[in-house]
Amino acid sequence: MKKLILSFLAAIGFASAAVAAGGGAQWDRFPTEKLTDLPSLQTGAKLFVNHCLNCHAAAFMRYNRMRDIGLSEADIKKYLMFATDKVGDTMTIAMSPREAKAWFGGVPPDLTLVARSRADLAKGSGADYLYSYLRGYYRDDTKATGWNNTIFPDVGMPNVLWQMQGQRGAKFAEQKDPHDPQATTHVFEGFEQLTPGTMSPAEFDNAVADLVAFMTWMAEPNRAFRLQLGVWVLLYLAVLLVLVWRLNASYWKEVK
Repeated sequence: MKKLILSFLAAIGFASAAVAAGGGAQWDRFPTEKLTDLPSLQTGAKLFVNHCLNCHAAAFMRYNRMRDIGLSEADIKKYLMFATDKVGDTMTIAMSPREAKAWFGGVPPDLTLVARSRADLAKGSGADYLYSYLRGYYRDDTKATGWNNTIFPDVGMPNVLWQMQGQRGAKFAEQKDPHDPQATTHVFEGFEQLTPGTMSPAEFDNAVADLVAFMTWMAEPNRAFRLQLGVWVLLYLAVLLVLVWRLNASYWKEVK
């Protein structure tokens, strides 16, 4: 049994090391305090509807669920609903899969659960991924869209937030490949601002954090309740453990 446990732990460590050795740009840490900030979630909902919901659906989320982040049905209808008239409908788009494939070469993925599906053991949570990805765009004239991304190289989606962020270039340095002395690799060194956006860099980072907070909430609206319930369950089990331990001692004290 001891050997089995040691083998299991060694396998986990090997898998973690393999993931960490996979390379790629490291993810920035998403400011998790945004997840419980209702104004941030509401701003993120507005950004999502205006910038993401044109091509990407969120077909497992209903508009009226946004009442949980402090929005009234009147607010939802007035500011966030463009593809339907019913507040109980799901967040779908007018574009059909056939049209999407003809225009983009593929169907843009549904974003309802993207914040949960993009977690990486070595790099961070799905929120970290989205926060880094949306801030990782730079101009690249060799690509069909004119854009590339440090987190998702050769990305097919253009930078839909470029007017807010402005246009940036990326600086890379050539280094020798440690695994092949004859080859070189390009190492990302930083961004350079080419044209200004409507927001300052700090304002843009804050807006992206709001958007990611909403997408993270959308992936699991009951997350806050689940965490709160988990704390109470653990406290209950701790009290129950004490009671069972004392009952067990009382039961066996007369047994010789």
